[in-house]
Amino acid sequence: MTAFTEPAYGVRSLGDVVPAVARALGGSASDGLVAPSGLVLPDAASYVLFLVDGLGAELLRRYAHAAPYLSSLVEGSTTGTAGVPSTTATSLTSLGTALTPGSHGLVGFTARIPGTDRLLNHLWWDKDVDPVEWQPHPTAFARLVAGGVQVTVINKREFNGTGLTIAAHRGAEYVGADRVGERIAAVVAAAGGRPSLTYVYDSDLDWTGHKFGVASTQWLQQLAMVDAEAEQMREALPASVRLLVVADHGMVDSPTSSRIDVDEVTELRDGVALLGGEARFRHLYCARGAVADVAATWREVLGSRAEVLTRDEVALRGWFGALTPSVLPRIGDVVVACRDDAAIVSTVEFPYEKTLVGLHGSLTAAEMLIPILVD
Repeated sequence: MTAFTEPAYGVRSLGDVVPAVARALGGSASDGLVAPSGLVLPDAASYVLFLVDGLGAELLRRYAHAAPYLSSLVEGSTTGTAGVPSTTATSLTSLGTALTPGSHGLVGFTARIPGTDRLLNHLWWDKDVDPVEWQPHPTAFARLVAGGVQVTVINKREFNGTGLTIAAHRGAEYVGADRVGERIAAVVAAAGGRPSLTYVYDSDLDWTGHKFGVASTQWLQQLAMVDAEAEQMREALPASVRLLVVADHGMVDSPTSSRIDVDEVTELRDGVALLGGEARFRHLYCARGAVADVAATWREVLGSRAEVLTRDEVALRGWFGALTPSVLPRIGDVVVACRDDAAIVSTVEFPYEKTLVGLHGSLTAAEMLIPILVD
């Protein structure tokens, strides 16, 4: 049975990266941002923060031969953790706000909109949900700008103005760039500011892992392309600019034999009014009075394949960090975190999950540990 890796909030979690950068930039840049206790970055007047979606620390070590440049930075580097759940929307918001999920409120791929029977998909969003109301705190990027730092977000054009971008990264200048060469050119231009933080994002490795799995030739080839992108970025930047490479989570391959379909194991539907989260980390929103029975049934059916906790038990574990009152009802009455390569799917409600090979969201080391590499 795979042990879980707890999030290192306030020490070396993804939400601690931007405060560490702020401290490294010096001056008034770190005003209002609490520097982490376990993450110290070298001083510089300009930082480029390159986030590779899906590049877990364990995956980078396992496939070091496919990423020689990034692997050369591992020795002497710090290994950080994602927050919980280890999923993109949660992680990108933790990075951009320097808050834990229990504070910024994006507590999963999907989560219930309190007072309704609807889920909010945090990647695709919902036009009826105001992202500033859903995540009302000033972002860390905005705080840096207020402290006199030039902050630029470089990402695909389609992500400009989306709910997730507003919730996680508002306050920075947004530059749309869809291709690698375009991204690198935009990074070089933005990094000329002093002091400055330039954030650039690449989603292709995560997409490849979901479609083909992290043990696939396709994923290895994509890792090699990401490695070349990072190296080219470094070569194009002045030596005075620090390049910081991180990830939002890792990934595990989940074979069909390890998946439990709630539409086939029908007792798992009993007392569950709404199924949220994602395949590796489920939020179960229960009918009135059904929480204890739901938790007991899921524990009996899943056994050692998952950790099943009530909302109160999750709060005591600190998985989401401190929970604010508005965020609490977004978390399932029961939360299910998968172990090893297990997954909880619904072919009726989430049919696309059946097509995915690589998954993430839970607390295994393969999903939680992230590289924090500096050059």
